[in-house]
Amino acid sequence: MNRARRVIYIVLGTFFLILGAIGIFVPLLPTTPFWLLTCWFYIRGSEYLYNKVMQNRYFGPYIRNFIEDKAIPMRSKVISVGIIWLSTISTTAFLIEKWWIILCLFLISAGVSWHILSYPTKQE
Repeated sequence: MNRARRVIYIVLGTFFLILGAIGIFVPLLPTTPFWLLTCWFYIRGSEYLYNKVMQNRYFGPYIRNFIEDKAIPMRSKVISVGIIWLSTISTTAFLIEKWWIILCLFLISAGVSWHILSYPTKQE
C-alpha cells in the first residue's frame, strides 16, 4: 500500500475517533459507529493504532464486544437510551418552540433507541 493512502486512512481514523469521543457527551451523535469506522481505517492504515484503540481501557471493550459478538451490554443500552430521552425531553421542553423541530427530535430519538435496542444483549 502506498504511503499517501496509509496517511489518509490514519487521518480519517483519527477524525472518526474524535467524533466518537464527542459522541459520548452529545447524545444524538453516535459513538460506536464512529469508533467502528476508526477501527476500519486504522486496520488499513496502521496496525499499531488499531491495536492501541482495541486495548484502550475506556472504549476498547465496547468496540471488541460489538465486533466479536454484534451485541451491546444491557448496562450500555439502558444508559444510552436513558441519556437520549433525557436530553431530548429537556431540550424540547426548554429550548425549542417549533412543533416540527420537536417532532423531528422525537422521531430521531425513537429511531436511535429502536436501533440500539434491536441489537442482541450481551451477557456481562
